[in-house]
Amino acid sequence: MSIDFSEVIERRDSDSIKWTRYGRDVLPLWVADMDFRAPEPILEALRSAVGHGIFGYADASPGLRQAVAARMGRLYAWDVDPAWVVAVPGLVSGFTAAAAALCSPGEGYLIQSPVYMPFNDLGEGLGLLRQDAPLELDPSSDLVRYRIDWDAFEGAFGMGGARTAMFLLCDPHNPVGTAWGEAEQLRMAETAIGRGAVVVSDEIHAELLLDGTRHRPVAARSEGIAKGSITLVAPSKTFNIAGLFCGFAIIPDAALRSAFTGAANRMTLHCSSLSLVAAEAAYSGNCDEWLAELLVYLAGNRDFVTEYIPRRLPLLRTSRPEATYLAWLDAGALLRDRGVEDPFRFFLEKARVALNDGKAFGVGGSGFLRLNFACPRSTLEEALGRMAAAIESLS
Repeated sequence: MSIDFSEVIERRDSDSIKWTRYGRDVLPLWVADMDFRAPEPILEALRSAVGHGIFGYADASPGLRQAVAARMGRLYAWDVDPAWVVAVPGLVSGFTAAAAALCSPGEGYLIQSPVYMPFNDLGEGLGLLRQDAPLELDPSSDLVRYRIDWDAFEGAFGMGGARTAMFLLCDPHNPVGTAWGEAEQLRMAETAIGRGAVVVSDEIHAELLLDGTRHRPVAARSEGIAKGSITLVAPSKTFNIAGLFCGFAIIPDAALRSAFTGAANRMTLHCSSLSLVAAEAAYSGNCDEWLAELLVYLAGNRDFVTEYIPRRLPLLRTSRPEATYLAWLDAGALLRDRGVEDPFRFFLEKARVALNDGKAFGVGGSGFLRLNFACPRSTLEEALGRMAAAIESLS
């Protein structure tokens, strides 16, 4: 199989929020979906379902639950019982249901910012206190690199006088691109469970691993962690089917699973029939060759970004993500040395390139930008060229 990921597929006249949020002349490198066609086995499964012609209510079939469990075994040597698998319409729905099931109003949930935007807002509708353990930026690196500040992490439990009921982990981490290692996973999970918190792990980017990076779900590390955790996975980012809205909560503990399912039912979190069809095709193994080629292309794009920015955009610093297709850019020098007050607005207006504003990622995000490099190389090259020209115009 040879996939042409360099093909430019016109999306401006579709319903894509990525391509229609801003003007037609804007190159969008913001929201996390890819500009690549989904794998053919998924498309064929959807064509077959559409050809049947009936779109009634659907639930995750035994075959789909088995496919999820089998994939966990194949990728991570994690022995998952299909009965542990609960379908949800995406991971934001999943961790929202987890928070509703695990936390009472006035209690806290812990996050590690800067982090995926909905993590920061989760508590607002549920009356929960956000307890933040910010990641620590490594000042010695030319690249943007983060590490866990263990004093901040351990000190965040019980912050504000609220019991920490849930630790919401992002692994691999969005936006900093780190895939946490075993020692880090164990220390975080054992600390959280030891303080009475359930670990809810968003692992939506777990298959988007670059340069041979390894990942294993934190729940697969020990039976004790599995019993105190909810693992959220989805084919959506990996196979570019995010708009179909389907993910899975893997919950080994029966009591936790019952509480989660009850909250999901109260919130009417139902998956569409076509999303379940696509998910089963994605997890069948028939798309894995496509995925292997995708990862090579993404690593090439990541390397293009990390080589281009120091050479043509020296007022920016970039991460070199181990996972995801998201680069995290430090625009601090642009603010400090060129007087740019809002880097997001500057690149949108002066370069006609849309990035994600770092402020949306919470504590530590101000002055940063998130760049999605999951697009044809030609699109990426044009966007970075526009950004370089916009900065050069300030001189």
